[in-house]
Amino acid sequence: MTALTDLNALQASIAEAVLGQDQVIRQILLGLLANGHLLLESLPGLAKTRTVKALAKHLDAKMSRIQFTPDLLPSDITGAEVLHQVEGKNEIRFQPGPLFGNLILADEINRAPAKVQAALLEAMEERQITVAGNSHALPELFIVVATQNPIEQEGTYPLPEAQMDRFLMKVLLDYPSAENESQVLRLLRNEEFAQGASTTPAKGFSLSQEVIFAARKEVSAVHVSPAIDSYLIDLINATRHPADYDEDLARWISIGASPRGGIGLDRCARADAWLQGQDFVSPDNVRAVVHPVLRHRLQLSYDAVADGVSADQVLDRILDKVAIPA
Repeated sequence: MTALTDLNALQASIAEAVLGQDQVIRQILLGLLANGHLLLESLPGLAKTRTVKALAKHLDAKMSRIQFTPDLLPSDITGAEVLHQVEGKNEIRFQPGPLFGNLILADEINRAPAKVQAALLEAMEERQITVAGNSHALPELFIVVATQNPIEQEGTYPLPEAQMDRFLMKVLLDYPSAENESQVLRLLRNEEFAQGASTTPAKGFSLSQEVIFAARKEVSAVHVSPAIDSYLIDLINATRHPADYDEDLARWISIGASPRGGIGLDRCARADAWLQGQDFVSPDNVRAVVHPVLRHRLQLSYDAVADGVSADQVLDRILDKVAIPA
């Protein structure tokens, strides 16, 4: 089996456990292929944790879930040096924390105080953590999937822009359709029945980490033409100089995307093209990932808030105004 066939099988396996969230599953796989971190935003109960658990179940990887609270300390997630007695002698050893996993579910990340967010930021950016002056490398396969509730803001610490910019994509989850929700009920009943049965369930599909690394190499080899590079840059520049494209955009955008936005578009567009079996990036691949890659990198003005305009609507306008290469 090729890496693409394996990844398609992984996507199908997750979709069997998480119904009605096909786009979310695909975007999580894009983040996995592009070696980036994801921010999931939704109301409680929309299968954020279940999706990450399903990915971990079908991937030969260790999942760690961290429930962020205002009283959390950096050592609670990074680990700490602990005193041990070995053959009657005291010895200080580093005890790794939950960050030393492959898939990290950072639940309600905006409830973490600044020092904890800073420790997580180092892990996300440097792929290492520092404790007592010593650096400890994280696993090669390391992806943070953070969640936050867009409604409840009491007792939260909004993420600084520097940390928001470290997330490759911001993925939005919505309510499932009535048909999907009916299927969810039947799925959960079957799972409850299987748990109560005496027979041992058959082992499901599991993907090795080596396949992920091989897929990433193939994604990096996907061809990007100079015309696509120019299109990427034009989209980013439209967020920085909106007055050159539209009067409303000039009123709505306060601060545009950073260079990480262009890098993220390039990486995700190549991953999207690879998942579709292409060896080159087309404008459609770029347009498919613009919203999750850029929606959290824009700072909207007061006028946009007053007009009830969302970041996705601003990006829709930009996609309409920026010329698509022939």
